[in-house]
Formats: sequence, C-alpha cells, structure tokens
Amino acid sequence: MLFTHDTELNLTFLQALLDTVAEASESGEDELATTGQLGALLAQWKFSGRIDHDERELREVRDTRDRIREVWGAEEETVVEWVNDTLAEARAVPRLVDHDDLGWHIHAVDNESPLAERMLVEAAMSLVDVIRAGRLDRLRDCEADDCAGVFVDLSKNGSKRFCSTRCGNRMAVRAYRARLS
Repeated sequence: MLFTHDTELNLTFLQALLDTVAEASESGEDELATTGQLGALLAQWKFSGRIDHDERELREVRDTRDRIREVWGAEEETVVEWVNDTLAEARAVPRLVDHDDLGWHIHAVDNESPLAERMLVEAAMSLVDVIRAGRLDRLRDCEADDCAGVFVDLSKNGSKRFCSTRCGNRMAVRAYRARLS
C-alpha cells in the first residue's frame, strides 16, 4: 500500500473527474456537460455532504476539474504552492470523520460547504499525503499518443504507463504492427 485507503480513494476519484474532459473521455465528449452527468459521477463515488444539483454547481465543479488538472503531474514546488493556497483559501481545518463504512478519515471543510470547494480541499489533502510520501511521480498522464487521460499509479513497482487497459492494448497492437512492417 502506497497511501492510506482514503487517499487512494480520493486520488482514484480525481482521476475519474479529470478523465471526464472531452480529450480524455472514452466517448470523446465532455462527460460533465449536464447536472445529470455530475449527479451520476457523484453517485458512483458516493460523495457525501451538500449537493445542489444546479447549473452553478456544475460550472464550479468543471472549474475545479480544470484547477486540479493544472497540477496533476506538475513539479513538487508547484503542487506544494497549490495545496497551501487551496487549503488557506478554504480555511481548511482537518478533522476525523467516519461515514459510509469508510473508516476514520480526514475531512477539512464542513459538509455544507459548496461541492466544488470540498472537492478542491479533498484533492489538496490527498496531495499532502502524496507529497509527504515523495510519490508525485505516481500522478501521470497516459503515455498513449492519442489520449489525454490521466491516472494514479498504485502498482507496487510503479510501472503503469497507460490510463486504461484499452489504451495499453491499443499501443501494444500499434507496436506489434510496426514490428511486422
């Protein structure tokens, strides 16, 4: 295990959130274009706290997605500055909570705070663990030349190169065909 359970869960959620952009999604379309799509994503990841289900919230979450994407795979100094700014802006105060059979984990803003703010703070809190473990190298962009997806490499040896099996298989077929030519 590289990180605590809640950090791994948050990082995997962030990967899913970032991969909703048109360039990274399997459909080739923005998968956060409607409040219904946002609701489906939140239901899949069992997001707790206040959810407004309105257009303002959707815009804020899309902006949050962009802000997180800017630091995914960035240099340590950039990520540290982003984390510190995000936590200060939200006036985050960490506290232990236990809900939805997740065991004890940390929340740093109130459940009634706007969804986008909670997402940003949870991203920042997860990145704190990644930075402290010296593992920012595990937050990567997919190496497939036709994919803009991201992923968190939770493998033991850190050898993951693609965001999905689909991308890995596609690149393997291309390499195979190139060897045959």
